[in-house]
Amino acid sequence: MNFSSNLIENAVREISKLPGIGSKTALRLVLHLLKQEEQSTLTLTEALRKLRQEIQYCRKCHFIADKALCSICESSQREQHTICVVENSQDVMAIENTAQYKGLYHVLGGVISPMEGVSPADLHIDTLLERCFAVDFQEIIFALSPTMEGDTTAFYISKKIQNPEIKITSIARGIPVGSEIEYTDEITLGRSILFRTAQN
Repeated sequence: MNFSSNLIENAVREISKLPGIGSKTALRLVLHLLKQEEQSTLTLTEALRKLRQEIQYCRKCHFIADKALCSICESSQREQHTICVVENSQDVMAIENTAQYKGLYHVLGGVISPMEGVSPADLHIDTLLERCFAVDFQEIIFALSPTMEGDTTAFYISKKIQNPEIKITSIARGIPVGSEIEYTDEITLGRSILFRTAQN
């Protein structure tokens, strides 16, 4: 792609590094920014600068935060005896958007994956175990991806907890609403049969 300006070319190159944005979309965004008031673009760049320099991760659960503790860990309205273990911050946001869960979270920062060189030491497992020993949790919910790595991570942590007083569960897995059985893969369909629910 030919550019009339090195400044535009540099901006397009940087924006196209973002996930899901190709060079054509990046060019449209750059040209859009050029049409806006200068203050609008400066406000955007300042927001990005502050995001990069001032963002923190909660010292308890490792979720994205503006200060030492995230708003979820600080809230007295949350169920303090239930903790949901997730892979990353996006998972917390997805679960929060359902408005169905009122407990606490713990962000692992990934899953155990020997093939990719990710070991338990690379994840926030130790701090999760510390929380389990320090707080009287009644239930730990694993909301990890239904993959071999996700299952391995859940199994590893479950063995480390070794507390019969804590109920350990995983989120339900099955056929998505609106899909057809004939197009469902065998593993998902098998789990749906095994973990079927009562018809009301």
